[in-house]
Parts: sequence; structure tokens; C-alpha cells
Amino acid sequence: MFRSLYDRVLAWSKHRHAPYYLCALSAAESSVFPVPPDVMLAPMSLAQPAKAWFFATICTISSVLGGLLGYLIGALAFELIEPWLMTSAYAGAFEKAVSAFDTHGFWYILLAGFTPIPYKVFTVSAGVVGMPPLPFIGGSLAGRGGRFFLVAGLIRIGGEPFAQKLRQWIDLIGYSVLAAAVIAYVVYRFMVGPS
Repeated sequence: MFRSLYDRVLAWSKHRHAPYYLCALSAAESSVFPVPPDVMLAPMSLAQPAKAWFFATICTISSVLGGLLGYLIGALAFELIEPWLMTSAYAGAFEKAVSAFDTHGFWYILLAGFTPIPYKVFTVSAGVVGMPPLPFIGGSLAGRGGRFFLVAGLIRIGGEPFAQKLRQWIDLIGYSVLAAAVIAYVVYRFMVGPS
């Protein structure tokens, strides 16, 4: 299933309406769709390097808007999706996300937006716990924007060889950034002490 979705998204990247598909994919991936927009952003940035930043901007804005949809699902309609969510592969991640949002919501949204961790789990969780909207939007813009602009920039610099390696590296890049962020947070907490 995922391979056919991946192939379909890759085909969309070559279509004349590709920016509209990229917008829709970025929004949908933040709340319901399983394929990340990177698989469309990378070939589009490779084909038109001068528009790479424009494509990254489309991804960022659309993804944050889709994240707000996930937030609203969590805030207003969680009872409708709860039976499905609690029997899905996302159940454990959702429960952990909900329990941690009270103290670290902004940082979790930022990290989830950047890493390959399913961002949709965190958007719905943020709505369920009632995370304030401004930190949610700020963390989403920073995390999603950082990720998409990094992908677009690396494609502009690395060209075709990098585009071919992106799929293999995306998990490693994401988890490396997550590890660096956790280390930075631990160092920060050690330096300022407990709150």
C-alpha cells in the first residue's frame, strides 16, 4: 500500500498542477494522510531549483494549516476518531504525546514537525489536551519550515545524487536532529536547574 502511494505521489510531482498537489498533500499529511510531502518536494525542487524555496514555503504553510485541522479534530471531534486511533499503530505514540504536552507542548510540536515521527499524532494530541494555539502554530512553523527548507536546500546543493539518497537518509537526519534537540534540552535543564 505505501509503495503504491509513494509512487503515485512521485508521479504527481511531474504534473503541471504539481504545486497544488504539493499543497494538498502537505495539508493532508499533517492530519490524516500517511505519505510525507518530502517525496514530492524533493523531485520538484530538483526539476526547478530556482523555485525550491517557493515549494518549501508551500509545504510549510499548507502543513501548518493541515496541522490546525488535526488540532481541531483533537479539540472538537476526538470521540469520533478515538476508537480507530486507540486500535491503530499510533495508539502508543498518541498516549505518550498527550501525557507530555502539559509541560513541553511547544518543543514536542517543533520536534514532531521536523522529524519523521508522525506529525499528525501530535497535532491531534495538542487539540485533545487544549494546547494554546499560538505556541502550537509557532512550534509547527519552526519544525515544519525547518524540515522542508532543509530538504529543498539540500536538493538545490546536492542535485540528483542527493535526491536519490534522500529517501534512505530522511530517518537518520530526523532522528539525529531529535537526538541533538534532546541533548540540548538536557544540557539546558542541567544549567538552569529544575523549574
